[in-house]
Amino acid sequence: MRKIKNTKKIKSTTKKVIAKEPCCTGNAWSWTIYVYWFIILFFIAATFYLIGRSHEFLHPSKTNVVITEEALVQPDDHIASVREKLVAGDMEAAISELDVAVEENASSNLYALRGEAYMQIGEYQKALADFNSAIEMDGMNAIAFYDRSLLNTRLENYDAALVDINNALAAQSIKPADILTMRNLYAKRGQLNLWLKNWQGAVADYTNSLARSEGSISANVYAERAEGYTALGDYEKAINDYTSAVRVISEQIQAAPSQEEREMQSSNAMAYFEKSAALNLKLDRKDTAKSDLESAFAIAVALNDEESMNRIQNLIDGLN
Repeated sequence: MRKIKNTKKIKSTTKKVIAKEPCCTGNAWSWTIYVYWFIILFFIAATFYLIGRSHEFLHPSKTNVVITEEALVQPDDHIASVREKLVAGDMEAAISELDVAVEENASSNLYALRGEAYMQIGEYQKALADFNSAIEMDGMNAIAFYDRSLLNTRLENYDAALVDINNALAAQSIKPADILTMRNLYAKRGQLNLWLKNWQGAVADYTNSLARSEGSISANVYAERAEGYTALGDYEKAINDYTSAVRVISEQIQAAPSQEEREMQSSNAMAYFEKSAALNLKLDRKDTAKSDLESAFAIAVALNDEESMNRIQNLIDGLN
């Protein structure tokens, strides 16, 4: 399924690492990735021993599920062909059919659906008009509020996006949409609060997201809450969250659908280990910081990422 590609990302200090193509075959690479994750799990255990046994994980982890605009398609049987076109990426054909459907029998869901298609092709003003029409017809349409929040985020209207996500949360609590969960909505509001530097609000939203029982826990939620804790100066909680993020990744990486996805998740884990190391140094925990960097180095080796290998090795040498 096609993911939302253009939504403004929340600013993060994480440096994106572009992994080089592995020098081995696909099967050899897969064998290597599992070996290095075994090593990583050993370092995680060592980290817990050094930090102390008092830091227990409060929430079980589950495979992350990414909300896509295709997944937001409304379950109206009479527009099944439109849904198929949206999933296939044939936006122009989908919009043509939706134009006819809206003309014949306009509904809040149809307007929201067409707005999603317009948003995908960059027709933002038409998308906004459709989302507005959807909300005018049904003030409890959580998906329409969520969609408009995504659009306002693309347009960098962050205050308006925050109002919309608040309304989406309220509507979802009264008239739930099957495709949305309170967990994901809280996480989305946490991202907006993080972007607006409302650190306490972001931490509260991510905590609410993790506390929900529906939906799946994302490693990103732990990592982004760690950014909020770091900004607030609570390094201990930030370290725990980075460790939790790595744990979630280690549990879901074997189920990743492609080598590209495994590399992306591994690069994220490498960045989380480096951030954890920096915070451990702030707390004067040199041995734990070194353990984090050795874990990051193991990932860089598995990814055949020489740039990261050299950078991390220099940091380890500095600690020695």
